[in-house]
Formats: sequence, structure tokens, C-alpha cells
Amino acid sequence: MTGFRKFDDGPLALAPGVLLCVAVALVALGLQRIEVGLFGHAWVEALVLAILSGAVVRTLWTPSARWTRGVHFSAKPVLEAAIVLLGASVSAATVMAIGPLMLAGIVGIVVLAIASSYAIGRALGLHERLALLIACGNSICGNSAIAAVAPIIDADGEEVSSAIAFTAVLGVAVVLLLPLIAPLMGLSDVRYGVLAGLTVYAVPQVLAATASAGPLAVQAGTLVKLVRVLMLGPVCVVLAVAASRKAQAEGGAPGRLDLRRLVPWFIIGFLVMAAIRSAGWIPATWLAPVAATSSALTVLAMAALGLETDLKAVARSGVRVTAAVILSLAVLFGIALLLIQVARPG
Repeated sequence: MTGFRKFDDGPLALAPGVLLCVAVALVALGLQRIEVGLFGHAWVEALVLAILSGAVVRTLWTPSARWTRGVHFSAKPVLEAAIVLLGASVSAATVMAIGPLMLAGIVGIVVLAIASSYAIGRALGLHERLALLIACGNSICGNSAIAAVAPIIDADGEEVSSAIAFTAVLGVAVVLLLPLIAPLMGLSDVRYGVLAGLTVYAVPQVLAATASAGPLAVQAGTLVKLVRVLMLGPVCVVLAVAASRKAQAEGGAPGRLDLRRLVPWFIIGFLVMAAIRSAGWIPATWLAPVAATSSALTVLAMAALGLETDLKAVARSGVRVTAAVILSLAVLFGIALLLIQVARPG
């Protein structure tokens, strides 16, 4: 779906489905607010709650065509717009601050983690799209990476829901367990921060995992985590090129790439936004509203994906997905410890 042209009744035909997604997204945001009120922070993000809430609605009620048009629109074009805005959250200045050795190590970890996680997923019998979603989620930035990669590889709602649901649960487990095992490893505050930045999914989760270790751990963890987020753009470009080659091969087309379809528009938009941010052309006062808009659109898109999800199908893949995520996290943890020993930060 690329726009309104495919809707015979015009843009107004999208309204029921879009409003349904908005309602589910608001429920998810409300649940997250309740979490914050009870615990001081959200253990389960609104993005995950949106998928789960939408899936529950889909289980209890199957929307007709009147609703599905807007739901489809929210699941793809809206998500693509959110990815473009996400580019404003990354800056080249972060790369300059981390140092060449650690930067090279982070890039290497992301590449190795994606490759090993994908191999684990395939060995466990997961479809290549689901295995790739889990690999990118574990290796880069959790839910945001899964959401960004999904439209590139044409993953369906059930695959996205499976990847996000199970990685989210285990991501919370990492945040809870990491501060408990850190003292047993004898790491300095900075090295513990680096370990958290390399293994924890989201920036807010890094803050939660490093807060008890002090400001040095928080700063190191946040910096390393932001560099991992920067890898999202290059990884998406590589995946887009691979997807283009695969599509051409399956269609019997010549091996040359069609440059017009080489990289999806939203990945180009992501990279352009990152470049604009790096050049300092986005006023500092705009950054928070842009980030909030990207987050809200992503939650809306996840609500749509939830509404397209069959919970029974997700449950059937649960054991294998859980095993893939756990094993992938173990590999990532081991590689991260190795990098810390080699680079010796702090």
C-alpha cells in the first residue's frame, strides 16, 4: 500500500480503521501511564501494549472491510512516516565522541550479533523474516529496529507481533537482572555502562539498568546505546539492497539493481533526517516534539499491526521465538564482554 489511490472510496474510507487504531493506541498509552503511576516508570512500553491490545481486540472481533482499509494504512504508511522522523534522534556527533576503537567494536558487534541471531533463529525453524526481525531487534534497538525492518522485508503482522512481544518481555528481564549480576563481574562503572549499552534494547531501559551504578555508568551506557541506534540506517540500507536483489532474482530479472527501487523512501528519509540533525539544522527545541510525534505514530502503527494479528498463530511460535531470543541475547552478552576486555574503556 503506497497511498490513497488504492482506495476506491477516497481518503474518507480510511477514517473508521484509522480511528479504531487511534482508540487502541490511546488505550495502550493509558496503560503505560498507569504503569508509571504505580512503579515510577513503564516496564512494558506503550508500543508493546498497543500490539497486545490490538491483538486482543482482533481475537474478540474480526473487523470487516470497512475497518481494515484504515488499519492497513496505519500499519504501513504511518509506520514509514514514523521511521523518517526517528532519524532526527540520531547524530554524527555521538560517533565522534565514542572513539575509533570502541566505534569499530560496536559496529562489529552489531554485525556479528545479527548474523549469529539470524542463524540461531533459522536453526530453530523460524521463517527467515521472523528470524531477521529478532536478529535486528536484539542487535540494534529492540522494538524500534523491528518496526523499521518489517516493511523492508515485507514481514506480516503476526511476525512483527511475535518478534516484539517476546523480545520485549526478555528485554525487561535483562534490565532487571543486569544490575544484579554486574557486581559479580567486577566491572568498573564505565565498563558496566558500556555492557548495558551493548546489550539493553532501548535508551530508557539503559537508563534504568545503569541508574544504580552512578552517573559514569549512565553516561557510558547512553552513549554506546545511541551508537547502536545509529546502525539502524546502514543495516536497513543493506537489507533493502538484499531484498531488491532477491525480488529481481525471483522474478527472473537481470542481476543489476533497479536504482529507483533500491532503497525504500522512508529509509532515505531516515538518513536525510539524521544528516539534517548532524548538521545542526534542526533547532534543539524541535527535537523533543519530533521524537514524541515519531513515538506516537509508531504506537499507532503497532496498534494496527496488533489488529491484524492472530494470537493463536503467535502462540504457536512462542517456544521457538523465546529460545531464539534467549540464545541470541547470550551470544550478544558474550561478544560484549569480549569487546570490553579488548577495548578496556574507562
